[in-house]
Amino acid sequence: MSAQERRPEEDGRDFADAMWSIPSYLLAGMAVYGGIGWLLDRWLDMSAFFPIGIVLGLVLAGYLAYRKFSR
Repeated sequence: MSAQERRPEEDGRDFADAMWSIPSYLLAGMAVYGGIGWLLDRWLDMSAFFPIGIVLGLVLAGYLAYRKFSR
C-alpha cells in the first residue's frame, strides 16, 4: 500500500511517528536556541540569553510541531 493510499485510522505508524517526532522537535529547538543563547552570553558577557534561548526554542519548536502534525 503506498503512502497516499494509507489512512491513519488503518495504520498506527503515523501516530507513532508523531509521538517520536514531537519530543525530538522540542528537544532540538531547546538545544539549538539554547546553544545560540549560550554563545551570545559568552560573547556579550551576560547571563540572560541562555534561558531566553531555551524558552524561545521550546515555543518555536512547539509551534512547528503543532503546524506539522495538526490536521
